[in-house]
Amino acid sequence: MGIDIKIKGAEKKVEKKEVVVKVESKKDRPEAKIFAVRTTANREDQVMDFLISNAERKKLNVFSVIRPHGMRGYIFVEAENKIDAEQAAYGIPYSRGLLSSEVDYKEIEHMLEQVKKDINIQKNDIAEIISGPFKREKCKITRVDKQKGEIVVELLEAAVPIPMTVKIDSVKVIRRDEE
Repeated sequence: MGIDIKIKGAEKKVEKKEVVVKVESKKDRPEAKIFAVRTTANREDQVMDFLISNAERKKLNVFSVIRPHGMRGYIFVEAENKIDAEQAAYGIPYSRGLLSSEVDYKEIEHMLEQVKKDINIQKNDIAEIISGPFKREKCKITRVDKQKGEIVVELLEAAVPIPMTVKIDSVKVIRRDEE
């Protein structure tokens, strides 16, 4: 789970293959508050783009717009006050309005920080593929590459075992093959 963050006032310059991003410091801006904007599901990216262009065009004090991956139907706006957040979200297609109360940072903190889970997949485990074209197929794990987040599997029901590389999170371990 990742996040998309777009920052108002960030200027990107490419010089000698380096990307330089300028962001306002906390001293330059007043205390920011976080507000939630309801959106149509799966239209969060479009609402973010419209909201940012609206805020820039109207010169509102909107500092950042955040869309946590995995949370459908909502984006978060960091603004100086509720009026600026409402003005930025006003008249945007697929926007369903601003929630009435301010969102505390502690409520959304777990969505913004990525937590690395320890993966417990071993060679010779029997697993089930849970996504992709081979969904619900049983397979045997032949190789695990934790750095890349990939595993090599062979389908059990296939007439000829062909090794396939899939992402670790697209399989579910059914049982351990003890040797």
